[in-house]
Amino acid sequence: MSSQEEILSDGRFSCVTRDPRFWEMPEKERKVKIDKRFRAMFHDKKFKLKYTVDKRGRPVNYTSAENLKKFYALSESDSDLSEDDSKEQTEKKKKKKKPKPKGEADS
Repeated sequence: MSSQEEILSDGRFSCVTRDPRFWEMPEKERKVKIDKRFRAMFHDKKFKLKYTVDKRGRPVNYTSAENLKKFYALSESDSDLSEDDSKEQTEKKKKKKKPKPKGEADS
């Protein structure tokens, strides 16, 4: 058998190295981004199953929660951050308002 380098240097297969259909998917794009509303699925008992054998009958020692972490990631979108920022700004505005002293009356 020939090595991987010899196969890629062969003229018949040179288009494979340049074709984006055969490129490996980047690590960032590999996981599906989910909203923070669904973060409970990583630690909730309803989503956790303990497997003893895989689909071919071989013994395994992992849970479905590990599969969820492998395929899903929490999204850190800009819209979520902007909503949090706006909430913090409104809280700061509320804190900045000073109550009027009781001795002074409005005229």
